[in-house]
Amino acid sequence: ILHRVAERDGRGPLDSPDAHALASALDDVVDYIEEGADRLVLYGVEAPMEQAQEMTKVLVDATEQVAQALRGLRDDGDLSPYLVEIHRLENEGDRLQRSAMASLFVNGIDPMIVIRWKDIFESLEQAVDACETVAHVLEGIGLKRGRRRRTD
Repeated sequence: ILHRVAERDGRGPLDSPDAHALASALDDVVDYIEEGADRLVLYGVEAPMEQAQEMTKVLVDATEQVAQALRGLRDDGDLSPYLVEIHRLENEGDRLQRSAMASLFVNGIDPMIVIRWKDIFESLEQAVDACETVAHVLEGIGLKRGRRRRTD
């Protein structure tokens, strides 16, 4: 993502620092998703825990909201509904991660399994957090656009 934005050389609806911040934040989302998927393969997970499935649903919902917000940015629309929902989903992801981590320490689960799932849960939660970072960048861009419209 960063390379594609850099190749555009600042051409487009965003100024260069905003484009770089947005591309970097989006790149982080992708990196954390890849990290989680890599860990599932590396650790030989055949059946995900229920909590991982719930966290993945939150992540999918958050990335869908990011996509909607990006469309809204392109169309110069109101981003706030998407940004609010991303924030809500990030809070839900935090709650799910805490619950998932607590479940690892019940009934004397094998420490190796605890380590594996802890890593996977952290990757999923970091990906959702990265979606919220994208929302913060988009909020800043929206505020700048609002100021520009008032001065035009």
